[in-house]
Amino acid sequence: MKNILVTGATGKVGSQFIRRILDSPDGDDVKIRALCHNRRLDPEGRLEVVSGSIADRLVVREAMLGITHVVHCATCKETEDEVIDVAVKGLFWLLEECRHSTSFRQFILIGGDAALGHFFYPHALPVTEQQKHSAYPGCYALSKVLEEVMLEQYFVQYDLAGCCLRAPWIMEKDDFKYSLSFGEDVFGGPRWRDLVGPDKAGEYQRTQTVPVMMDPDGEPVKRNFVHVSDLVESMLLALDHPKARQQTFNICMDEPVDYRQVADYLGRTRGLPSVEIKTPYQSTWLDNAKAKFLLGWRPRFDLHRLIDEAWAFERSESDPRKVWYPG
Repeated sequence: MKNILVTGATGKVGSQFIRRILDSPDGDDVKIRALCHNRRLDPEGRLEVVSGSIADRLVVREAMLGITHVVHCATCKETEDEVIDVAVKGLFWLLEECRHSTSFRQFILIGGDAALGHFFYPHALPVTEQQKHSAYPGCYALSKVLEEVMLEQYFVQYDLAGCCLRAPWIMEKDDFKYSLSFGEDVFGGPRWRDLVGPDKAGEYQRTQTVPVMMDPDGEPVKRNFVHVSDLVESMLLALDHPKARQQTFNICMDEPVDYRQVADYLGRTRGLPSVEIKTPYQSTWLDNAKAKFLLGWRPRFDLHRLIDEAWAFERSESDPRKVWYPG
């Protein structure tokens, strides 16, 4: 029997993971406990809910009772007042409870390529799991470094069973479409309208122009993405996988997204115009060979599917676009 604690349970990754478990016909031997703070889930069937802050040791202790597996998705973006409480203090309490627990079997951390500088720094070679940490400016990237290092040290100090699934920018629904918006509704960064000014941005938004991110040398930027369904599949594979023990895996599309190829495909398939925008950002290529080799994982999303599903997605009135965090 698996009793899985999921932190960040109402977020993009945690909620999809929980739904996959609860909807699976093979999931009768799995129970989920969701640790919720600002937003809540409703208990149902094999899902129970614990409310409170991950920074509160007593809340974490209650949430960990009888738990066999921890899937740690909780994170903070550029929120300086909260990031240490969640990324450092919260993770520390979780790991402490794991090492003292008699039922605990595995810890899965959802990490991020922000720990490696993602597209802020030049990368002459594909980025593998052996590359040293290199946070870009801001507290979010630093928090991802601290999370990975803390987990790694619990492997060293206490031989803790666990792994890190390191993901780049995680997409679902129409996220990718809105990542290319010149409007205030842009998802994530960069904010294209700030790079071109409000007048041009307004015209580009009206004509549905596609931004082509260019590096300082005038080459189109390649940037890493993963669809949430592919990430969740890797999480399911990693559960109790013997080759996942104390390992870090890059979980990403087989190839990074090339912004020139995005513009060309949208031009061919939807007649959308494009414009090159020079930025300080650099291309990276996150290497996912280790996850394929050891876990047998394969991403199902490539560039064309990422685009097609984002443009085809239609939101219901009960599912408006919301930005829950800055950055």
